[in-house]
Amino acid sequence: MRISFPKIILASALVAVSTTAHALEPVHLEVKDHHFTPDHFTVPAGQRFIIELVNHDDTVDEFESYDLKFEKIVVQGGTISVHAGPLHPGTYKFFDDYHPDSATGTVTVTEAP
Repeated sequence: MRISFPKIILASALVAVSTTAHALEPVHLEVKDHHFTPDHFTVPAGQRFIIELVNHDDTVDEFESYDLKFEKIVVQGGTISVHAGPLHPGTYKFFDDYHPDSATGTVTVTEAP
């Protein structure tokens, strides 16, 4: 069987993509009584990640982070997804812009081992 050179390159590229393109599981957050649960989580540096937020409050909330550069409305009973990263090691803050004194949280980004 004869395989042309371009097909070998394409097959190798597909294998490389499939072995390196594993996304992190989404980080699941809830907001209830204007507090995030959990209010802190950790992700590895240099990787994109997704935050899924469910709003159990009876009001609209605004999930926001100056550090992570997002701002998104989540209606009562609703769920949103936010894509973030890749980030450098450090601590990043997020909050509900409508309840910034009570609904706050942080993301710690750590170097991969």
